[in-house]
Amino acid sequence: MSESGFSSRVLRRFVETAAAQLGTDQLATVLALAKLPGDWSRPDTFLKMNAPQSAKAYASVQAAMRMYFGRGARGVLLRVGQQLWQQLLDDASLPGKAQAAVIRKLPLNARRKSTLEMLARLLATQPGNITIHTLDLDLLLADHASPTTDGYRESSPICFVTQGLIQESLLWATGQGHDVEETSCRARGDNTCEFKVITAK
Repeated sequence: MSESGFSSRVLRRFVETAAAQLGTDQLATVLALAKLPGDWSRPDTFLKMNAPQSAKAYASVQAAMRMYFGRGARGVLLRVGQQLWQQLLDDASLPGKAQAAVIRKLPLNARRKSTLEMLARLLATQPGNITIHTLDLDLLLADHASPTTDGYRESSPICFVTQGLIQESLLWATGQGHDVEETSCRARGDNTCEFKVITAK
């Protein structure tokens, strides 16, 4: 299995968003209880990491939050993912911002897949890490690298931040809420983390 990679810039934005959601003091407590470095509560720390280090840190911070919040972790991480979407848009390159403007002008039915393709480009460190597929009226986002799961094994899917990102990106594009279900997860031993987006009414 190839080593996961993740963008240090996206990692920094993720930690900033988590700190805004939890408060800096609570995030520091979450990290301390998981025996993670104390300076990880300062987002700029992550900019010096390479892609494999960033993937491990991204997975470790989410695992620490799952441990701390227990059953409530899903809701917390979903909200972090939803809030992270705007940060990714703000950080997009000029061509990315232009693409975002074009997407908002497309016919409604064409916006969904285009938005997921843009999200894939914002998150993936290599082409093909994240792919988008059409399933009749529904869509499927397949994350083949899935840094969230780097080094972790769980009995149920854990990619709540990605799920929140998908939900918020589609709400931004269409003004409509979408049901998003993670149907397979590498943390469970599946080959790919797959997210089914229900678009049919």
